[in-house]
Amino acid sequence: MNEKALQRLEYGKVKEILMGYAISYLGKRQIEQMLPMTSGKLMRKKLDETAEAKSLIRHGASVPVPSLEGIENILTLLGTGYVFSEKDFLHIHQFLTSCAQLMRYMAAKLDVAPHISTYAASMYEMDKLKSEINRCIRNGQVTDIASKELLKVRKRISVFEERLKSKLDSLMSKHRSILQENIISTRSGRYVLPIKKEHRKLVKGTVLDESASGQTVFIEPDEIMSFQYELSSLRAEEAREETKVLSDLTALAEESAQQFQVNVETVGTYDFLFAKAKYALAIGGSNVKLNEEGIIELREAKHPLLGNQMVPLHFAIGKKYKSLIITGPNTGGKTLALKTVGLLTVMVQSGLLVPVQEGSLFSVYTNVAVDIGDGQSIEHALSTFSAHIRNVIDILQIADSSTLVLIDEMASGTDPGEGVGLSVAILEELHRREATVVATTHFTEIKNFAAAAPGFENARMEFDAQTLQPLYRLRIGEAGQSYAFLIALKLGIPAEIIHRSREITASGIPYMLPQEITITEQAPLESTGRSMVQQEETRILPRHRTHKEEAEAGTMKPEPVTESFQLGDRVFAAYLGRSGIVCETEDSMGNIGVMIQKQKMKIKKKRLVLQIESKELYPDNYDLDIIFETKQNRKMRKLMNRKHVKGLTIEKRSEE
Repeated sequence: MNEKALQRLEYGKVKEILMGYAISYLGKRQIEQMLPMTSGKLMRKKLDETAEAKSLIRHGASVPVPSLEGIENILTLLGTGYVFSEKDFLHIHQFLTSCAQLMRYMAAKLDVAPHISTYAASMYEMDKLKSEINRCIRNGQVTDIASKELLKVRKRISVFEERLKSKLDSLMSKHRSILQENIISTRSGRYVLPIKKEHRKLVKGTVLDESASGQTVFIEPDEIMSFQYELSSLRAEEAREETKVLSDLTALAEESAQQFQVNVETVGTYDFLFAKAKYALAIGGSNVKLNEEGIIELREAKHPLLGNQMVPLHFAIGKKYKSLIITGPNTGGKTLALKTVGLLTVMVQSGLLVPVQEGSLFSVYTNVAVDIGDGQSIEHALSTFSAHIRNVIDILQIADSSTLVLIDEMASGTDPGEGVGLSVAILEELHRREATVVATTHFTEIKNFAAAAPGFENARMEFDAQTLQPLYRLRIGEAGQSYAFLIALKLGIPAEIIHRSREITASGIPYMLPQEITITEQAPLESTGRSMVQQEETRILPRHRTHKEEAEAGTMKPEPVTESFQLGDRVFAAYLGRSGIVCETEDSMGNIGVMIQKQKMKIKKKRLVLQIESKELYPDNYDLDIIFETKQNRKMRKLMNRKHVKGLTIEKRSEE
């Protein structure tokens, strides 16, 4: 799955938190390597396993997952000829003892945890190795009974140490008056007497060391030298016998290398599994249903990095529509909704329980493609729009029926007109490929497109008009708005300015640039909201213009048109300074029906200039009713084409 998409969804942060619940190096390694799966069967298995582990922990069970302390080094050195130390065998013995406890525990949980208990059934107790370690190693040392030779040499050492101790006691008594301290010291493993420096000639022996102050010399008396040589020889023999015991134990461990490896890997799996279970408890994660038809139904969903700080999200897609356009005010939660859907999806595909109500439904996707955030790079000086386009290019390279596409703020970062057109074209292409698409936008044209196009649906983030606060609740089936006028009014912009703003939004900007021809027009709206245009032109030319200037300004009076306009042609009405789409061909009076910003009006043919032909705007056999008809009328027309429905009529009011 795309690494950039996972980064934009903050998948790495989830893995970091999850890693804190693992106790072993192997569990942490599995979390580090964790990626979303694309097999629905495997996902189902992993989700059910995590749910079983969560159930065991939730009911107060203390699962005896063995520690892997020191085991990584042992596995690395096993079979290399390295002889393990007493400390290594203590780690091995503790590990095998804990494995036996885990096996017994899981065997007792077979009924309540049938999936995860089977892992322990594949483990090995390795009793022979465990009992040998127990016999040969105690308290970090090789025992006397580890071998007969070792027992013999240690008995001889004990005898010589007793003789040496007796001789030292005698020497201490003899030289008590010249001793710096009444204690026996050792230097380089040999016993010495601490003699005052001025009396060192009174003791026959070898000076092995002296104090930092120089006041004390440490002498090995000649009387004990032979004892010490014999004792050193016996201790070397003891070390050889201990090494032989450790070497035999190492060989025994190597014989069980395969079983040892299985146990270690199984413990790593359990650590990973119970880390997921602990994380699920921490975030309120639940098991979910799966499908491979692109259907998502989320109830009470929360972003795992926000938890209870987030208003729960209710979300659905994939049945009646596969593309959802989310609108609403800034900071209203649109992007958060997008991220929540995306992150929860990749978490589920990683076998993680997610914070949703039990029974929520997720789809299995081969790819999750994401364009969230402006993605700007200081090094490459990319603009917001360029970053969006690069992301969209990446999305189009992989998008198909098994792709979840998440796009934030469509049409942003460029000219709104061109941005809207490009966005709609991208949405159409993604819909053609049957991808599941969730996108956010501010633009009315995209909302209108979603309301009319089959397979698309609008949704909005709710907003409290009284408090001017977002409610962070998603309402599917309704288009939202930016609430700019309402917010401006509440914050103190005069009401007459707000009223004028609404008029301009409804009818378009009425003025041209100051150097251009001033046009006065009257276009009152009927109470039904439809346009009734009666134009009275007053052209005031402040100065003589060249033909080129007028053409560039778009104010030059159009030449007489001889050809016929076609449905869907893009035309320009100079006296309005606006472009529109031909929705009705020429009538007997020479009028053309033109739709400008969802308003239909009749305009004299001679007042129109062709900008783009319909065949260049739309593909062959494109249903123009998507643009001109309401969604309700198109649904009724489709129904009437299939069968007669008594009392069902479609009313179309004539344009004046």
